[in-house]
Amino acid sequence: MDMPQQTASQALLKLFKEKEALLEGHFELASGKHSAFYLQCARLLQYPDIAHSLCQRLALRFSAKEVDGVMGPAMGGIIIAYEMGRILGKRAIYAERKEAALELRRFEIKKGERILLVEDVVTTGGSILELAHLCENLGAHVLGFATWVDRTGGKIEWPFRLEALIHADFPTYDRSKCPLCQEGKPVTKPGSQRIKK
Repeated sequence: MDMPQQTASQALLKLFKEKEALLEGHFELASGKHSAFYLQCARLLQYPDIAHSLCQRLALRFSAKEVDGVMGPAMGGIIIAYEMGRILGKRAIYAERKEAALELRRFEIKKGERILLVEDVVTTGGSILELAHLCENLGAHVLGFATWVDRTGGKIEWPFRLEALIHADFPTYDRSKCPLCQEGKPVTKPGSQRIKK
């Protein structure tokens, strides 16, 4: 029997803490927003058994019959896309940034393919929505979006199905309104390079 969502989320957050993947301090996220919390999923992805277990929980929410391929953004979505694809028995691809835009540099998508988008953590939804537009521009159909952690706080109305293992409302701030900046706390950028838009 599956654990209730709240209990499952709490158990997963506990795992993040145990593996030192939930960091506390003053961080600039890949979105450019600031937060007192940072989820470093790479610290979980370094353990193949944990990565498999979490991806399997997400993959079971989708039917392999519906999915033609799994795609994530580099870097955070590469391993998750691969593992989700392996579990579903489908191919796994990733998009990379060339200058400011995500593009398929090593792979192709066929018109009409049903693509499942994946990511480790979503904060503002920018990368996933960009991936969705990329798929649609290539004639593919976005089946849905799967992520380990949704930290949007329910503030985004998604144009497609969203499945997340954790829905966390960790506060984020624009730099100009960040209380941590106002307190003079030094900021670190532990994740990927900030996307300039």
